[in-house]
Amino acid sequence: MDMFISSPPLLFSLLSPRQCTMASLSLSLGLLVLCTLALVHCDLYDGHVRVWGLSASNLKGDLLSQPDPYVKVWCGPTFGGMSSILKNQANPTWPGEFNFVDIIHKSVLKLEVWDDDAGPDHRLGTCTTTIRRGTHTETCHLKKGTVYYTYSYDYSH
Repeated sequence: MDMFISSPPLLFSLLSPRQCTMASLSLSLGLLVLCTLALVHCDLYDGHVRVWGLSASNLKGDLLSQPDPYVKVWCGPTFGGMSSILKNQANPTWPGEFNFVDIIHKSVLKLEVWDDDAGPDHRLGTCTTTIRRGTHTETCHLKKGTVYYTYSYDYSH
């Protein structure tokens, strides 16, 4: 067994000294790249985003009635869900929060505000922001009202 450990691998015994050096360098470089990719992957995907305190003012729905608004929330490509529908509310405050895990640094947080209708629902507007570390309260001006929300983004290094 000691003889096997101390003897060079079969591949290297078939190569010239220059080829052995090149093979060793290539192997070392390959391992370095794999280790770096593993570290980058862990660093990019370890964030947590929380969205709460959703409210709006002066929302305008159909011409004849107050809006029945709700919100859909995404962080990056991940759909976080939909708020409750609040009937006849031009100035709604939605309960609850949305949570996202394994979020990539500098992802885009997107909120779509919709008016629930008997026919197809109508989008009242969209809010987007590139997430930043910490807690932030945002104001988003739509064509048909204003949306307010708070989000926090935390990640570890």
